[in-house]
Amino acid sequence: MRTSSNPVFRNLPKQEGGGYATFGSATAGASQAAQQFGQPGTLPDPYQTGPTSRAMTIDDVVTKTGITLGVLTVTAIISYVLSTNNASLATAFVVGGGLVGLGLVLFATFGRKMDNPAIVLAYAVAEGLFLGALSRMFTGVEFGGVGGTAMIGQAVLGTFGVFFGMLVVYKTGAIRVTPRLTRMIIGALIGVVVLALGNLVASFFVDGGLGLRDGGAIAIIFSLVCIGIAAFSFLLDFDQADQLIRAQAPEKAAWGVALGLTITLVWLYVEILRLLSYFNND
Repeated sequence: MRTSSNPVFRNLPKQEGGGYATFGSATAGASQAAQQFGQPGTLPDPYQTGPTSRAMTIDDVVTKTGITLGVLTVTAIISYVLSTNNASLATAFVVGGGLVGLGLVLFATFGRKMDNPAIVLAYAVAEGLFLGALSRMFTGVEFGGVGGTAMIGQAVLGTFGVFFGMLVVYKTGAIRVTPRLTRMIIGALIGVVVLALGNLVASFFVDGGLGLRDGGAIAIIFSLVCIGIAAFSFLLDFDQADQLIRAQAPEKAAWGVALGLTITLVWLYVEILRLLSYFNND
């Protein structure tokens, strides 16, 4: 059984079966779902279907993800404007928004509340504050950035370009999501997390830490690796969402899919923006 590198998707109901190029098919694989979950339409907690609930569709995923990203975008714009007018707010938004967002993800994941729209939208607000202020920091004069809002636009276009590119790759089956690929991506993800934490700890004792975030050649390579891992993580996320639709999960499960995709999009945007900032520094 394949699992996603995204912690939110790992707690969603799973099933065996294919589906590399059929993202959005709600009826395919119903027999496998019945074998795993019992009678058709029945799912383990937290996605028990009620008498009036309907099966999740790709339209539900698109709608809920669009709402989540819309809230995040509006909040990020407000955060950017406020941080520009008052630089002291930038640090508060980055630290506060980042910590609150992380806390909400952990609560949703381990508390099995991925389908709660209030938590998902609260995460969008927190990450919007974080991303808006962080974008201001990367493009601000005090951080050596000269790209300004143009660099933010490039990062946004790059993020969604990678997203839609990987969606095409998934739908066409150009790269199949296999257990081996899943293990490789998860292993790579663990590796970059360990390196990032090691760099943070080392920065307390040595200026620049391990050199993973100082803008040098090693930092550029590290950011490229992170971007690559985030891109391939989309394949695992699409596959998990596909299996959830095939298993006929209830409509509310689309909020969990939206949360998982948003987490990966946020990580990818930050890495692309960071990489662009390296090339735009004086």
